[in-house]
Amino acid sequence: MIDLRQLPLFSTFSDDELACFTTPGYDYHVEAGAILCEEGDPPRGLFVVLDGELEIVKQIGGEERLLAVMDRGSFIGEISLLTGMPHTATARALTPAHLLRFDPAQFEGVRESPVVDLLLRTMAERLKQTEQSVQTHQKLSALGKLAAGMAHEINNPAAASQRAADQLPAVLDAQQAALIALAGLHLSAAELEFLQALETEIVRRAARPSRRLSPLERSDREQALAAWMEDRYIDNAWESAAMLIEADVTEAELDDLEAQLSADALPYALKWLETSLTAAELIRTLQAGGARIVELVKAVKDYSYMDQSPVQDVNLHDGIENTLTILGHKLKGIQVVREYDPDAPMVTVHGSELNQVWTNLIDNAIDALNGKGTIVVRTRHEAERVIVEITDNGPGISPEIQSRIFEPFFTTKAVGKGTGMGLDIVWRIIVHKHKGTIRVESVPGETTFTIALPTTRSVSDAAAHA
Repeated sequence: MIDLRQLPLFSTFSDDELACFTTPGYDYHVEAGAILCEEGDPPRGLFVVLDGELEIVKQIGGEERLLAVMDRGSFIGEISLLTGMPHTATARALTPAHLLRFDPAQFEGVRESPVVDLLLRTMAERLKQTEQSVQTHQKLSALGKLAAGMAHEINNPAAASQRAADQLPAVLDAQQAALIALAGLHLSAAELEFLQALETEIVRRAARPSRRLSPLERSDREQALAAWMEDRYIDNAWESAAMLIEADVTEAELDDLEAQLSADALPYALKWLETSLTAAELIRTLQAGGARIVELVKAVKDYSYMDQSPVQDVNLHDGIENTLTILGHKLKGIQVVREYDPDAPMVTVHGSELNQVWTNLIDNAIDALNGKGTIVVRTRHEAERVIVEITDNGPGISPEIQSRIFEPFFTTKAVGKGTGMGLDIVWRIIVHKHKGTIRVESVPGETTFTIALPTTRSVSDAAAHA
């Protein structure tokens, strides 16, 4: 057996001070590459490195991250030993290593001793280092998710705008050709006036349809219009019919058009109307795509408080809405119900950090719903507080762990899927930084996080806690 006093760490300890070890440590040898304890394992005991090197790694965001390299005299396993929690990281031998192993039972009942104090100090330092590493990764991961989400959200309007821009030149060429052909037929002023009025009306109707046709109604009306045009030997009758239906054009209107124009002019008039409708639709697509991109960029700027003071009076609803916009790509299949208090006052906060709170809570709700369900966001104000409630109708949080969900590194997700820092960060931002409160109530089918923020806090007080 090896005496712990051989290690500089314990060289000044007396027999009484080492009395918490009811039995000596066991010699423990591992080869390079061997796993000493794995993240998620129950407590394996305390290990003291006598010789060799081991690395401590943690799964964060699906990737293995190096937290520390342990050499002679280092502790391994003290966090799980003292907390009873599963190991928060994996210890792997970099070289053949010789260790002392102490079983968890050897520390049962021991509450006060220099060794326990040393273990507690070591645990605190280790937790701090791990927390800093995880928080750094959390920020980078959040930034990556934000970028990926925005790329996904922007891609749809950008792709639609690109397709519209690609199609528009050919449509305008066809429209111009039909117009030139009509000009060559020397239409009368009355014919031109009728044709222009009809074009103006159907373009207006296409932009603001009075109602949406059912698939069956649409099919019947397309068939009727196509048959009308085929009876008059109009080329591409089905394509023209599909576009004219968008403007709710009827057979009666086509009869009026036929009555106003010569047989030679009718095909060109129909082509001009069809291309006018197509061009207007493509322009609307370009406008909608551009507006959506501008909206998304604005949401990101507002979400991050870019070019703004970090502490300011904010409308909580704006921050929540920006967060919902950012997370829009993950909300497919999920209904979001807003129950906002229109009279809720402004609050003095660190805006970007508060948005991190909404992101973590809403993202957790999305994960709980697994692609299907409802999230309800409520706000109200009472006395000198603004209350925000975020509720989902997912499976809920079991009563046994509800009291622990705000603890650092506590997670119910599989190893590598969750860091256990999201709700800890939420708690720090709400309680420590903004002097608010947060609580959770959960039963199967309803989980609610309730955040209360003071409304009387001054900017100087907020800045003092930055």
